[in-house]
Amino acid sequence: MVFVKIRDGESIEEALRRFKRECERNGILKEIKRREHYTSPSVKRKLKAAETLRKIRRLKRRKSTR
Repeated sequence: MVFVKIRDGESIEEALRRFKRECERNGILKEIKRREHYTSPSVKRKLKAAETLRKIRRLKRRKSTR
């Protein structure tokens, strides 16, 4: 949970900006988007496999350029 205490003399806009930054840092918006739609376990597995392949390709590319 994200808490933002309003400082002395701080405007609401500044506190809201700090709150949004904290939410982004904690990954709350990403989590909300992920939970927005139901994904079946089979789709989750396919996405995870695709991500793994992307990481492997990226590592291979980095090693070949060195």
